[in-house]
Amino acid sequence: MTYLLGLRLEGRDVLVVGGGRVAGRRVPVLIDAGANVTVVSPEVTPALEGYAAAGRITWHRRTYEAQDVAARPWLVHAATDSTETNAAVAADAENAHVWCVRADDRHASAAWTPASGGSAGVTVGVVTDGDPRRAAGLRDAISDALSEGSLDARRTRDRQRGVAIVGGGPGDPGLITVRGRQLLSQADVVVTDRLAPTSLLDSLPAEVEVIDAAKIPYGRAMAQSEINRILVERGAESFVVRLKGGDPFVFGRGGEEAAACARAGIPVTIVPGVTSALAAPAAAGIPATHRGTVQDLHIVTAHVAPDDPRSTVDWRGLGRGSGTIVVLMGVERIDAVTRTLIDSGRAGDTAAAIIQEGTLPTQRTVVATLETVARRAAEEEIRPPAVLVVGDVVRTAHDLDILRALRSTGLPPASGGAAHAGAERATTADRGP
Repeated sequence: MTYLLGLRLEGRDVLVVGGGRVAGRRVPVLIDAGANVTVVSPEVTPALEGYAAAGRITWHRRTYEAQDVAARPWLVHAATDSTETNAAVAADAENAHVWCVRADDRHASAAWTPASGGSAGVTVGVVTDGDPRRAAGLRDAISDALSEGSLDARRTRDRQRGVAIVGGGPGDPGLITVRGRQLLSQADVVVTDRLAPTSLLDSLPAEVEVIDAAKIPYGRAMAQSEINRILVERGAESFVVRLKGGDPFVFGRGGEEAAACARAGIPVTIVPGVTSALAAPAAAGIPATHRGTVQDLHIVTAHVAPDDPRSTVDWRGLGRGSGTIVVLMGVERIDAVTRTLIDSGRAGDTAAAIIQEGTLPTQRTVVATLETVARRAAEEEIRPPAVLVVGDVVRTAHDLDILRALRSTGLPPASGGAAHAGAERATTADRGP
């Protein structure tokens, strides 16, 4: 019978004897727990050597000596490839009344390391009857259920309050971060955007309040001041997740919402998301940068036209350059954008692509040139949300046949849909790139 116990190791000394594969797995967890880790081994893995060089662990480059345990660490891990050495470490620890975990012989070990993981503020540890695969499987099942919200972790002794501004990613619900999914599963209130992965809301308990704060281009839109008011008002009494598309701090007004909460004294958590500025081109097989092709990347928004006095984008400077340009919110003004870039010096035959609904099963990609992409987008009836990419990386993707490589894997997108296959059927191109 095993007695399970959680150890608070922050600021406490832990000794790891051995520097190989097992130590390479144990040490990062100990570091994350805040332990003062000392590794004793003539050789260590490159990762452990990196930790030592960064001052995150102490490495004694020698074989084990009894004095290492005599220094009375709080916990010892015997993780060498020598049975004799591990036995000696364990015996010294037993005599010193220090708990020791033997990696090579669980039956001779005074303590076991559980298969551990965590989600939603919960640490999960599983110890079975000697079958590590079974323990790991159970741990993963529990951790996944906590992450997905199918295992209710919202019941706590103290009522949680505040606001989490969560970047939901580019559209595919499988591309939200683990942390974002965890916080969503704990929400009392969710304030959601139109471009957020709203299919995730169906998994929430019925009592969770969902507030639709969608902003339709040139249509219905909740005022930003009203969104801020809701976050402050609800966040004072409950836990609110502001679920946004992409990354909340990349043209997402997340900074305004965080500032409104901060001014009102509401605790705020920021969870970055995968921005469509990079995810949409990647989903279409277009690298935003490529070694030997481009050394600069510019992400801009065209929610106002280049000739609009309100525009602060240096469109003429972008036209004179040769780097990759990624344009968000530019479908309605794509003709003005491409014309300005050409008039400013960018060659008309520069490769360009526009990706609609990137990462979703409905993804469509049009590959053309800077001179023809506006016309092609109109012919293909491209609609927002869409991302325009201008630069040699589009031609590079075409030349390297990255799209075909993506399709040949047969792998589905993160959500299990058919985005890549859909992109293949919907991709059209000029003969230019």
